Amino acid sequence: MGFYKEKSRRSNFLVAIISAIIGGLIVLLFTPMLIRSGVIELPTSEVNTGSSALSAPTKTTVVETDITKAVDKARQTVVGVEVLRRGNIFSASEERESGSGIIFEKRNGKALIVTNQHVIERSGEIRVVIPTDDEPKTVKAKLLGADKITDLAVLEIDDQYVTAVAEFGNSDTLKAGEPAIAIGNPLGLTFSQSVTVGVISSPKRTFQANEYVSTDVIQTDAAINPGNSGGALINSAGQVIGINTLKIAETGVEGLGFAIPINDARPIIQNLIEKGRVPRPYIGVSFLGNLYQFSESELRQLRLPSSVRGGVIIESVETGSPAAKANLQPLDVIVSINDQKTDTIVELRSYLYKETKIGNDIRLTIYRNGKQQTVNLTLTEAPFSQG
Repeated sequence: MGFYKEKSRRSNFLVAIISAIIGGLIVLLFTPMLIRSGVIELPTSEVNTGSSALSAPTKTTVVETDITKAVDKARQTVVGVEVLRRGNIFSASEERESGSGIIFEKRNGKALIVTNQHVIERSGEIRVVIPTDDEPKTVKAKLLGADKITDLAVLEIDDQYVTAVAEFGNSDTLKAGEPAIAIGNPLGLTFSQSVTVGVISSPKRTFQANEYVSTDVIQTDAAINPGNSGGALINSAGQVIGINTLKIAETGVEGLGFAIPINDARPIIQNLIEKGRVPRPYIGVSFLGNLYQFSESELRQLRLPSSVRGGVIIESVETGSPAAKANLQPLDVIVSINDQKTDTIVELRSYLYKETKIGNDIRLTIYRNGKQQTVNLTLTEAPFSQG
């Protein structure tokens, strides 16, 4: 009996083991099918498995700032100016160069554009490239007038493709640190209507841009490069506050760009429209140079007092000019105009062009053969060929 009972227990144990194995196999085989059919529902998990920008839905964000609004307002008024420069007497070839310009007036079927004089200097044919919604349109331009001293010129075109006209701001109220936006064609029409942004570094910087006069310019750190010349410097309201003219391009120098203040440009532009030139007061002399440019042995011939260290030397006197009527002579040394010291030709011309008018009486202090004299004369209008 004892043996039987032991055998019975062992048999029951084996049956239980085999049943468990068979049951496990049935569950293993049929569970996936029951899950797929929905009979069995698995619990969901709140585990965060991460995210990816690649799979996330695209969100469109419209960025609108004072800068974008200003650019939208002014951009269509900035055009490309393309010139074919004449070859010299030894070559019939022509060079093609480009700059920028600003459309500032539209009426009677014509549109007017201001640009830099150096952009159109020595040009043969002048073309203006107008931005449109489809593709740029190129039209021929007529030169109404140019002024080398202020580096400004005005062009006229048919207004067929012109859709916008620039608004001029007030350059007299500029402050250092306020936004400045340059629009133009740096390095040519390939980069037409490029926008660069910076600040007004100095609203008024006296700078000698050429051999004629020193002039007041706006200094900005907004990038200005060759091809930007004649383009617009605008404020955050989209108003033109300056006409881009040059940058300092020296090794290690960055952020030194300059623009002609629009308030200074206004009367020049008006004269170029009406007269094709800028009437200026005229003395009627040509200059040999500044005193500091000559050696001590050369200066001894003038017999100047040792106290005279600055001044300009007259080379010739125009016949019939105010200088001729006042008996000015070659080798006279002008040291002041209306008691304002003039150590250089640039200083003399700057005073003459900025502080006097045609018809004014002026007083020159000169040295002749080492003796000081005062000469009075009446300014007349400079002939067109005169600077």
